[in-house]
Amino acid sequence: MAGRPPSLSTNDVLLRDVTEDDLPVFFEHQLDPAANHMAAFTAKDPADRDAFVAHWTKILADETISIKTILFEGHVVGHVAKFERSGKPEVTYWIGREYWGRGLATQALSEFLGHVKVRPLYAGAAKDNVASLRVLEKCGFTIIGYEKGFANARGEEIEEVILELRADGREEAQ
Repeated sequence: MAGRPPSLSTNDVLLRDVTEDDLPVFFEHQLDPAANHMAAFTAKDPADRDAFVAHWTKILADETISIKTILFEGHVVGHVAKFERSGKPEVTYWIGREYWGRGLATQALSEFLGHVKVRPLYAGAAKDNVASLRVLEKCGFTIIGYEKGFANARGEEIEEVILELRADGREEAQ
């Protein structure tokens, strides 16, 4: 049947620990110009394999970072993580472009949030990254503000939307 794939059941996406075998897939995802433009806040040089390896070596050695590989139908489709930025817990995710539009990011982030209990939890996305903002909102995040930041993938300063996931729906003290 042509067109958009059917809605996913809760068993379609699996999260597991990242392995070294996942890294070449993540690197290929990072090379995609359209994905970089969408994400905006990316590596300075996505094609720099040495910088990529150094970055992932650091991530995987940092016990304060929770990171999982996202699997769909047995294929590595991306990753989802919680890390600290400016002393606040934040989530991030990346889905290979060939898997966009299937609800995988929403399903993976939702499942990940069931395991990461810290609240409030924050996220950021380029203001024009409507798809990512929608994923975050579907997972319970609400917009709390805007910041300007330099987007390596675009070579300029852009507006970033800052979102928060609260434990009980009440506004957290800033």
